[in-house]
Formats: sequence, structure tokens, C-alpha cells
Amino acid sequence: MSSDAREWVWEHSSSRGTARLVLLSIADRVPDEQCTAWASLSSLIERTNASRTAVRDALEKLTTSGELEQREDLQGPQRTTVYRLPLTAAFLAKVKAAEEEGWDADVAPATELPVPELKIEDLRQYGIWPKNGTDSAPSRRVPTGSDSGPSRRNPTPRRYGFRPLGGADSDTQNRSEPKVNRKDSSSAAVISASQWQVDPATHAWARQQGHLARLGEDGLRSADAKWRAYRTDGKPRSAGAWAADWRAWVAREHTPAPGRPRLYALPGSGPAPEGGMTRAEAHTAALLAALDEPTGTE
Repeated sequence: MSSDAREWVWEHSSSRGTARLVLLSIADRVPDEQCTAWASLSSLIERTNASRTAVRDALEKLTTSGELEQREDLQGPQRTTVYRLPLTAAFLAKVKAAEEEGWDADVAPATELPVPELKIEDLRQYGIWPKNGTDSAPSRRVPTGSDSGPSRRNPTPRRYGFRPLGGADSDTQNRSEPKVNRKDSSSAAVISASQWQVDPATHAWARQQGHLARLGEDGLRSADAKWRAYRTDGKPRSAGAWAADWRAWVAREHTPAPGRPRLYALPGSGPAPEGGMTRAEAHTAALLAALDEPTGTE
């Protein structure tokens, strides 16, 4: 069901920039047609590779536009925030009804469709529960750090509409929360370049910045292969650091030009070095040849 929610964001959302990445990150967690999911602020920061302030501003823009709703009456594991994509839920409900009617019904614009009532009891299986322990009216009180006493921390200004979900930018909000590109729950975990995989946020960045259109799918895969070949012996780093390094590499990748000779710049690829050259010398020669290649802008 998360694929349907992501598709709605790609095709119908008016969000842009960081707000679009945040909405995609939440849509990626949607488990069913009610389009409700939980996510911590720290996980959204990690997935979008954006600052805490940028993510907060993006959440505020999305709630103002009506594409995202923060459910104050619900909470996820470890008191994480629960969000709903109301326009997405309305659209999917109408599509389902149209299918049941034999595709005779027209799907109106999302802003004109009624939002289905949320069935809270169906969300329990996903770890989403009412904050007050019942299915009664939503609580209007912003929860503090504990149930027995007020929090000693300074609350976030009310204009943001939600409380801080963690301490420092690097703190882990929820140890049971799935981590992108990580096999353990530690926020300080590091991985090798070969273990890191292109996540939806990074792929969305390549598409948004025009690198996917510029290089094409084959070119992007080729750039990824070269990056992995030259980073395979690098020291382990965090997933966020590898993502930033990968983006910088792709941004510098040359746009394929017709008639450009193929360079065997990947270790272990192409024919063996000629003339008794060592592998290092062959790589240097390939890089020097790349500098002399025509760029198409002469």
C-alpha cells in the first residue's frame, strides 16, 4: 500500500523541495488504505538528509496545504508522532469505489473528495494507539516527557504545532524504529560503501535535481558502479555520509556524449593494461584521457 501512497505524491502532490521528500518519506511507511503512519523527527531528518529546521518547516507547509495531517490523538511506538495523508486516503477510497462500480465512476480532484473516517482500531496492528488509551475524542493537551509530571524541557513554540521528538540532531528517537541503510539500531553505526544502498530519498534527489534525466538509468547505474569501485576500500562511514558522498559523485558525473570513447576506469573492468602498465598507471591514464575528452560545450 505504501507504493500507492508514494505514487499519489509523485503524480498529484503540489509540494516541492524538502517538503516533497518529507511527504515521500512518510508515504513510504503507509501500511494500508487509511494512509496513516508514524515517524520520528530524527528519522525524517536522516531520510531527507535535511536539517532539523528544514524538516520542521516542511512539515508545517504540508499541514498548512492540507496534504499532511498530524494526529494529536494518536501515537506510535515510543510516543512517536502519527501522520495521515488525508488527500491520498480520499483519492484511494474513490479509486477503490470506482473499481467496484466497474470503472464507471469519475475520480474527482483530491481536494473535492470526502476524506474517509479513520478506523483507529485497525491501526493497532501497526503499533498506533490512542494517546489517552481509548477511542474517545482526541486529546488537546500536548504530551509531556512522562505521564506523571510536567516536562522540564522548554517546549517548542506553538507555531510549529508539535513537540520536539529528540535531543541533539544525532540522537536516536526510537530504538525500535526501522533504520534506512542500517542493520542495527545504533545511531552511531557505520557501514562500508558496498553495504550502502540508494534509498528512496536519494533516488528522489537524483530525479528532482535532473541527474536522472541527464544521465539516464544506464548512466546513473554506471556512475553508481564507479563510485562503489573507488570507495570499496574506504573506511566505514555512516549511511548519511555515504549518501552525501554519492550525491556529490553523481553531480560531477559527465553527461554521456555521442561518439565518446569508452574508458575502462573501473578496477577489474575492460581489457588488461597494455604495454606492461600497472593497474594504478592504467587508472591514471584513463583519468587523464577523461580530462581531454570533448564535453560538447566547446
